[in-house]
Amino acid sequence: MDHEDRIALFLDYENLALGARDHRGGMAFDFRPIADALAERGRVVVRRAYADWSYFDEDRRMLTRSHVELIEIPQRMGASRKNAADIKMAVDAVELAFERDYISTFVICTGDSDFTPLVHKLRELNKRVIGVGVEKSTSALLPPACDEFLYYDRLEGVDIPPTRARRARPARVPSPQQVEQEQVEQEAEPQAAVEEGVRDVDTLAGLVAQTVAGLQGSSGGEVTASTLKRTLLRKDPTFSESDYGFRTFGELLRHLAKQNVVELAEGPAKGDPEVSLPEHGDREEAFGLLRAVVQDLAGADGAAALSGLKNQLRRARPDFSEKKLGYRSFLQFCKAAATSGVVHLEWNADADDYLLTPQAS
Repeated sequence: MDHEDRIALFLDYENLALGARDHRGGMAFDFRPIADALAERGRVVVRRAYADWSYFDEDRRMLTRSHVELIEIPQRMGASRKNAADIKMAVDAVELAFERDYISTFVICTGDSDFTPLVHKLRELNKRVIGVGVEKSTSALLPPACDEFLYYDRLEGVDIPPTRARRARPARVPSPQQVEQEQVEQEAEPQAAVEEGVRDVDTLAGLVAQTVAGLQGSSGGEVTASTLKRTLLRKDPTFSESDYGFRTFGELLRHLAKQNVVELAEGPAKGDPEVSLPEHGDREEAFGLLRAVVQDLAGADGAAALSGLKNQLRRARPDFSEKKLGYRSFLQFCKAAATSGVVHLEWNADADDYLLTPQAS
């Protein structure tokens, strides 16, 4: 228990409940998915929710059963109820941060950008901050400020009601040609969805490889899966492997290892493998592809311009991506190839571009 994170949970309840109702087809807010998600991250020692509870009578019972302390912010004539709740919640969170050193993580459940300064202050006090909000009602300013941000809509156990279709006038009977066209479109939609998913995983593979390369370059030591996950969350606090169809981060890494994007080895702790980039294989193959394409494109002067070269590589191999190999840009990839003696790379002022010439293998 001494190694568990202690978590303090603060809910801007009106923001969450109304956000779920207004943007998710009248969906009633359920606290249980949040409680389950936090149980995986540590021990919740403080649970507080702020609202004028006369507006949320049913919700009071649901939260009380989950041992949430209800902080009453009554509505007064001539006063801003929203600002009163925001100020009270912010003051309580900062006060707790000073009084309870053992609390390492604060969970701020809201989509309101007004809480961004609170998030910055808590992180300044060396506290980890997790945000939770309804996706469509969350300000774009809030997630990047947090160490991790969970969209309530995506949590396990949240059932999104189907969108209600508008009542329309009776349509005319379609012609056989229209029916055939609709069938073709319906058959094409699943394939498009699959392709979109594949593109997402390819993008993720590039992000992971690029991050591993950056960690290896900056630290010079081993990169563990836990370090990689924390770094990915710092780059994108909304990152979650479940959005790509993986149950765990380890399952994602094993998939990328099969694709030869990364290599896994036994790490310093059980269940926390060491992650590295393949030293050979795909990189040498990509360098060989670059040399072949440059050789084909070389003009009378025996050189090919960098501009447009990446598209030529993708024509030869559609799945080419320098980011999968850990390079931040195509130019960085070409510089690495030049360092390896595959091509010669030089800036040409007259062409206003880098020119590449193939080197003998």
